Amino acid sequence: MSTQEKIKEELLTLEEIQKNNEIVLYNDDVNTFDHVIETLIYACDHTAEQAEQCSIIVHYKGKCTVKTGDYEDLKPRCSKLLEAGLSAEII
Repeated sequence: MSTQEKIKEELLTLEEIQKNNEIVLYNDDVNTFDHVIETLIYACDHTAEQAEQCSIIVHYKGKCTVKTGDYEDLKPRCSKLLEAGLSAEII
């Protein structure tokens, strides 16, 4: 394996590690579907369809991964979800 191939392989591994974090949204009995959908569009840059699908999954399954990426990108997004009264965490 050439040095260039090794470097490419290391970069791919590093990218995978950096994208391992995810925001998980949890179900609650307080927030409306509309509020959850609007908040996901605002905080996570979801399309209306993505946000609606996530809200349905959360409702029926109890939780849903709503965004993946590196921690520095996810932290402010998760804060916006929490400030809007939703239950979420970065794992």
